[in-house]
Amino acid sequence: MHEHKTKQVPGFTSKYGIFRLVYAEEHGDIYVALAREKQLKKWKRVWKVDLIEQVNPEWKDLSYYLL
Repeated sequence: MHEHKTKQVPGFTSKYGIFRLVYAEEHGDIYVALAREKQLKKWKRVWKVDLIEQVNPEWKDLSYYLL
């Protein structure tokens, strides 16, 4: 997360200035987590916004809680 916040990692996050983690899920199995990530990437933007607002209506940066 630190590397993304300091834009040390080239790619989407540094290109578009993405620096807040507003949604996260915990999974006990890496394959389940990857499947969920692929599922969410196929969602429409409005669905993703609705999901975020259900669990984090203020869009707080959750990375501070995960450190």
